[in-house]
Amino acid sequence: MSVTVRVPAKVNVQLAVGAARPDGFHDLANVFLAVGLYDEVTVTPSADGLRITCEGPDAGQVPLDRTNLAARAALLLADRYGRSADVHIHIAKDIPVAGGMAGGSADGAGALLACDTLWETDASREELLDICAELGSDVPFSLVGGAALGTGRGERLTPLETGGTFHWVFAMASRGLSTPAVFREFDRLAEGRHVPEPVASQELIAALAKGDADTLAATVTNDLQPAALSLFPELAGTLATGREAGALAALVSGSGPTTAFLVRDPESAAAVQRALAASGTCRSVRTASGPAPGATVTGR
Repeated sequence: MSVTVRVPAKVNVQLAVGAARPDGFHDLANVFLAVGLYDEVTVTPSADGLRITCEGPDAGQVPLDRTNLAARAALLLADRYGRSADVHIHIAKDIPVAGGMAGGSADGAGALLACDTLWETDASREELLDICAELGSDVPFSLVGGAALGTGRGERLTPLETGGTFHWVFAMASRGLSTPAVFREFDRLAEGRHVPEPVASQELIAALAKGDADTLAATVTNDLQPAALSLFPELAGTLATGREAGALAALVSGSGPTTAFLVRDPESAAAVQRALAASGTCRSVRTASGPAPGATVTGR
């Protein structure tokens, strides 16, 4: 028997970042929107102990050892239920690797749900979310999907209403960016100035609830964008290309380097996609819409 789970990418429509905490993390007001780019995680019993395989774009960049969040998810769940994590985890990648769209976090959430289903552990939703939070700040949202406000370091979620479909174009960069490196650059750029407490924009949350793309476009923000641009200045050209092609808003997705473009409708998405693909400012371009469901069992 095997279990397959489909799990979505995310875009941060607001990422407000506070000053560094004593533990090295940052308090966040992180408004997540799940979008329809998916990884699939399949878990099968294994006689060879825990092993991981991966296929898809940039699969060669995915670690196949126990540092992979999918492996860590299996190990944590197995430890809680007193069993061995003797499974083969196969990841079919379609979410960009090291792109600021929570691909690794998605794989962790997908493996956790797949192992829970395979082993019939019947863990509660709260227990699964607790394990997700232990795995990483973005992993709980990958399990939940839809739209949510993440506070703390992003792991404490409040679901948000969405009143319609939001259309996006994503431009994949020629290389990755390390999330810790982007946060270090944020701290460097913030030296000597007051960093306010992160607060969610009520206007942005209302725009999500109404399905109002124009107001959402006027309120999207990412406090990590200056740091990402400092480390990867070429992203400014990608952002400009998308805006000139008619995007309502352009921003770096999370810690980057994927850039995200909010557009009005599928026709606008196609026009922005063509312009970006022809510009030479990015490696590849995808379109997707949100909200999308969180981790979902699709086969067993």
